[in-house]
Amino acid sequence: MSKEKLTTFSHTVYWNVFLLTGGAFLFALGANGIAQQHGFISGGLYGTGMLIFNTTGLLSAPIWYFIFSLPVFVWGWKALSRRFLFYSLYGFAAVFVIAQFVVVDFGITDPFLATVACAVFVGAGGGLVIRSLGSDGGTTIIAIILNQRYGIRVGQTFFIYNSILFLAGALTGMSLEKVLYSLIMVYIASSITDYFGSMFNERKMAWIISSRYKDIAPEIFNRLHRGATFVHATGAFSKVDRTLLLTVVHNYQIKALEEIVFSLDDKAFVIIENTFNVLGSGFSRRKLY
Repeated sequence: MSKEKLTTFSHTVYWNVFLLTGGAFLFALGANGIAQQHGFISGGLYGTGMLIFNTTGLLSAPIWYFIFSLPVFVWGWKALSRRFLFYSLYGFAAVFVIAQFVVVDFGITDPFLATVACAVFVGAGGGLVIRSLGSDGGTTIIAIILNQRYGIRVGQTFFIYNSILFLAGALTGMSLEKVLYSLIMVYIASSITDYFGSMFNERKMAWIISSRYKDIAPEIFNRLHRGATFVHATGAFSKVDRTLLLTVVHNYQIKALEEIVFSLDDKAFVIIENTFNVLGSGFSRRKLY
């Protein structure tokens, strides 16, 4: 399957439903099978449901999550794109159904091991969801709306909300140890989610300084099937005008790019940078909110 077809397939309903379902399943395993058994709480609206259930014993965490999410979706209906919202509705429904009816207990007794294991499940689940064109609802929708309307960064919303949530946990009788374990769990899970979010989108941007740029560019087109751009520049010290070659390639194409450049000009100067995300033809498509 060509890269273009893979990019198109990543926007199909089947693929996105698979990602959202898989993410919901992993999250439910971590939340129900580990965190709930140790009295930990995850972040966001689901974590709020866990805290209320752990404190009062009323209903269940998924049901509280359902109750709190309804007004959020009403708000999102007016502020977000229909495609993102419908996928998010499915992701939210998947989390609710799986978490409510899939009851497991991994039997992990050590609280630190439970923290790490839960973070892996929750983080991997969040990573699958973030690869989709939707979300799992909850705090994510709130964060996106606040970002679009007021310019508040998504990470800031999560940090503020979770800070208030964990403070509420400490004030309602949750032991300091459980609060700290929960904080560690959320931090590790967030790091894993970020890794999932960037691992398939990260590309390499290369600046090539060579007198043979006109020979290098066609080789990049023909052998790597990537585009390139001529950038006119002037040396700050030499004051000499010259042309730089800019290209973006997949991670696995770096060695091939080096071979192309230095086989044509062994005195070339190449700067390679990591990119967090590349959107456009041949790479990823923009996720609309």
